[in-house]
Amino acid sequence: MTDQEILDAKVLARSKSHSECERKRRQRHNNHLAKLRSLLPSATNTIKAALLAEVVQHLKELKRQTSQITEASTVPTENDELTVENASAEDYKFVIKASFCCEDKSDLLPDLIKTLKALKLRTLKAEITTIGGRVKFVLFITGDDDHKEAVSKHTSNDRQQQQHSLSSIQEALKAVMERTNTTAGAVAEVPVGDDSALGGGVLRDKELLEV
Repeated sequence: MTDQEILDAKVLARSKSHSECERKRRQRHNNHLAKLRSLLPSATNTIKAALLAEVVQHLKELKRQTSQITEASTVPTENDELTVENASAEDYKFVIKASFCCEDKSDLLPDLIKTLKALKLRTLKAEITTIGGRVKFVLFITGDDDHKEAVSKHTSNDRQQQQHSLSSIQEALKAVMERTNTTAGAVAEVPVGDDSALGGGVLRDKELLEV
């Protein structure tokens, strides 16, 4: 075999090796795309750019759904959280959704009842979940008759009054969350039957959902 033949053989071998590597690379690439396509609920595009666009859109949708599930969850989190928002679709109705998560303290429930009474509010529905020394309240609250009438009149003329009510409730609940036990180890007592501020929808102590 001449030197030229040897050189040609080497060039041919390199070319075959390069072609084989390229074939394997494309095969891996197509396999990855096939896996992505199988993960999508309704992937019809075979073009890479269109498929990747569908993947990005699907990830955004999953993120949105995860966020909604997290917001709706009644399981306490490790961080203190508080949200107060209007829960009524009609301006003339005064219904507030208050959700907060904090450390589960012995005087927390009595303090909450006292605060709601001071604000002339009553609870339409309450969900209370405790786990690992943490507690989460989800309350749907409204005013007593006098309070609702006053808010309705102001709301029809000035929506700032409603926003002021939301801010007042938020500040009051924030104070409840941050307030510490005045006496170490003391357990505050709630008079039997004195849960009018929390209304008929509240879960009593024995009915608290213990996870």
